[in-house]
Amino acid sequence: MNHRSPGRVAFAAAHVVADPTQPQGPGIPSALDWDATLAFRHHLWALGLGVADAMDTAQRGMGLDWAATKELIVRSGAEARSVGGLVACGAGTDQLSAPAPAIPEIIAAYEEQISIVEGAGAQVVLMASRALAAQARGPEDYAHVYGRLLSQVERPAILHWLGTPFDPALEGYWGSADLDTAAGHVLDLMREHAAKVDGIKVSLLDADREIALRRALPDGVKLYTGDDFNYPELIRGDGRGFSHALLGIFDPIAAQAAAALAALDRDDLETYDKILTPTLPLARHVFSAPTRHYKAGVVFLAYLAGHQDHFTMIGGEQDSRSVRHLGRLADLAREAGVLPDQDLADARMRAFLDAKRHATDHLA
Repeated sequence: MNHRSPGRVAFAAAHVVADPTQPQGPGIPSALDWDATLAFRHHLWALGLGVADAMDTAQRGMGLDWAATKELIVRSGAEARSVGGLVACGAGTDQLSAPAPAIPEIIAAYEEQISIVEGAGAQVVLMASRALAAQARGPEDYAHVYGRLLSQVERPAILHWLGTPFDPALEGYWGSADLDTAAGHVLDLMREHAAKVDGIKVSLLDADREIALRRALPDGVKLYTGDDFNYPELIRGDGRGFSHALLGIFDPIAAQAAAALAALDRDDLETYDKILTPTLPLARHVFSAPTRHYKAGVVFLAYLAGHQDHFTMIGGEQDSRSVRHLGRLADLAREAGVLPDQDLADARMRAFLDAKRHATDHLA
């Protein structure tokens, strides 16, 4: 498969498609429609984007259990190899069931998942761990855990800094609730292990802080923006550098993202801005507070766009956003031009609203 120029490495964090014929709800084992889930990844690869799989957008920590995650990583890795697609997968600690696992258990959990990711032929993304956030007593614990893991990875890994808007349980990650202090700690870690760090994905929704961190990175270490509020300017960059991309919003706007990045590779900044700027209002609505529920908007857009035939999510997450929120989402998607078949999208929106009205009338 031909990929776009590596001027900017770009991953779309991909959602998963639930099996609507199986029970879906909190605490219920994950049941996926594997054909539709993998077909969407082929859609992203065909556009020349990389796939970031088994990440937050795939509902890690919000419905996707470890058994399904493991299968997703293995299947996605195999599909990527079949087409020469770029794939990175999250390795975390979410298989732990103990209420307060000790540091050695956390390391062992990471190691198990790293083995699965590398066995699938994917690049490792060391996901932020709720267990580590709860157990670590300071930056030295993060340095110990990540130092141990980075010493073992087969090829350079991507670190993962997920801010509290995405997951409140990660407050104080890297050893401090003060973000500038935390940035200093993670920079120390990356400087010590620069040969084993490909980059760091930063999802703080703070463009100035991301730029400051980007400028302080060791030579050769990438900043992958996860800022779904400010991605056009961060990827575009300035005279002192730019961010690469690992973004959930690239799932619903994949075609626009690929076209914009191709323009950027040609130094056609006018076309780049013309394509991506209209997607910002949509992105900011998808990721509006409470940000952790953005997955519902991503999947709803996939339904409107025709990538799947239903709006059902694992864990029952489709109910996490209001009808008003989703209606506004459809309007913004139309304005941004991201829906490939507007007639289909309009028909599906009408059917969704009719079903909601019917359900309300029935309850009344």
